[in-house]
Order: sequence, then C-alpha cells, then structure tokens
Amino acid sequence: MSSSQPQLHPVATERAPAVHSHAFIRLAALASYAAGRPVTFGIAVASVVIWAVLGPVFKFSNTWQLAINTGTTVATFLIVFLIQNTQNRDTAAIQIKLDELIRVSAQARNAFITLEELDDQELERLRTELHAMARRKPVGIPTPDPSRTSRKGARGAAAVQESVPDRAMPVRDAAEPSVPDRQGE
Repeated sequence: MSSSQPQLHPVATERAPAVHSHAFIRLAALASYAAGRPVTFGIAVASVVIWAVLGPVFKFSNTWQLAINTGTTVATFLIVFLIQNTQNRDTAAIQIKLDELIRVSAQARNAFITLEELDDQELERLRTELHAMARRKPVGIPTPDPSRTSRKGARGAAAVQESVPDRAMPVRDAAEPSVPDRQGE
C-alpha cells in the first residue's frame, strides 16, 4: 500500500477463515433480519401467550416454568452474538464510508480518519474544542432570519434555502482543534 492511500481501520482489514466467516455472516444477517421483523415479534408474543394458557394444564409445575426460562435464556444468549456481529459489521462499513468522505473532502482534515484510535481524554478534548467552534457563528453558513419563519417551519426551511449561496463552505479558522497525526506512529 502506498503512503498516499489511507490506512483502513484494523476491524475492516481483519480476516477470518473464509468458509466459516462467510457462512456465519450469512446466518447472522438472515437471523438479524428475521429477528427484526414484526411477524417474529408476533410469534414471540404468541409463544408466551400459549405458554401462559398451558400453565393450568401443567398445574404451573416447575417443568412448565423451566420450559419458558430455558427457551428465553437460550434465545437471548444466541441473539446477543448475532446482534453484536451485525453491529460490528455495520460500524466497520460506516467507518469506512466516513473515512472515504473525509479523505476526498477538500475541507476535511485527514487526521479525523483515525479518531477512533484516540484515547478518551484526547477525544473529550477534541469534542470540547469542536463544540466551542460550533457555538461561534461559522463563516459562510447563514443564520435563519426569525422574522421569516412560520410556526410550522415550512417557510423557515424555504427562507434558509433561499439565503444559502451555492457552495457556501465555512472558512477554516486558525483556532480549529488540532488532531494528533497518527501516521508517523
């Protein structure tokens, strides 16, 4: 990889054995999709209702209680791993997309690509500095005129749109926060 190309986040470049990884990814995606469907929720509710209705039949025995406890415990245990896998993949994909947007944007600072590698104190310092910058009126970004906004905001959005010049970009300020450059490490 040449030095002009950005380095990908370590999560995005990790490779597991292809056969097992591909099968697990497909299973996790299918299970996550199915778990999030309204019909799946309906099935879960119906199962609990059936279990509750069967309580008197089984005289509310320990076996009757054990059935729901075991079923819900196993389902919860398995779904945690599927959700975590899906979340990890989605986060890695979003991170790569954001890294690419930062890389190609003329106004962005490439050092922001590696923000996830900063420690908590560095992130908090940077967040504080960015919030302070946001409180100042940015150059090139219009502020909506309160006299032109309606109660429902429909005219307000149009007023802002009318006042935004094409390609209005904030000018970089010398007081922008400094982001440690991790490429030399």
